[in-house]
Amino acid sequence: MLADLTMAELALVAVTAFCAQIIGGMAGYGTGLLMPLVLVPMVGAPAVVPIIALSAIITNATRVVAFREFLDLRKVVIVTLAAFPFAALSAWGYTRLTGDGAAVLIGVMLIVLVPLRRYCEHLKLQLSERGLGVASVGYGLMMGGTSGSGVMLLSLLMATGLVGPQVIATDAAISFLLGFVKTGVFVGFGALDLKLMLISLLIGACAASPPASTRSSWKRESSSAAPS
Repeated sequence: MLADLTMAELALVAVTAFCAQIIGGMAGYGTGLLMPLVLVPMVGAPAVVPIIALSAIITNATRVVAFREFLDLRKVVIVTLAAFPFAALSAWGYTRLTGDGAAVLIGVMLIVLVPLRRYCEHLKLQLSERGLGVASVGYGLMMGGTSGSGVMLLSLLMATGLVGPQVIATDAAISFLLGFVKTGVFVGFGALDLKLMLISLLIGACAASPPASTRSSWKRESSSAAPS
């Protein structure tokens, strides 16, 4: 079996990926938080972040296409340029971790990310474009070597005034571009071999299309919120 996984385990990966994309299509995140819970026991902690990095290129590409009319290209450029060298550095650091170190890092991030986002929302932060660029340095350090850090990017984008589908589209475009940075580092340092790539492609294929109803729902909400 692929990477020594049984058919039942591969089916569980596929179903979880599909469900995570439904959540991601509505909330802007899902795969990075849900997939580690399934993947860590199957393939080990060190393989999880590289697998999700590659699969995220596919899943975020479909979100960009689905919500393209809401995309804020200026913020995409600001965050991507500020974050990419630090994301590459962080991804390289992840390849240096032992199995236990990777497990601890993934576990800690899964525990703290969602409460941390709630806390940031409670603070009602407001960021200028310059502030967004500065904050993106920290985001790059976080996302390069972890899974699920997209929840923090959502908070940064909302702090600049983006709402609803604007946040999802812009987040997806940034994550898509930075996904190539992470994946390139993981491939270059031997953390993402062919078997793991195939698991990534399975996840990406099962999570490739956000539900049309989700997109339509966002459009209706945006239209009703528009001034008459």
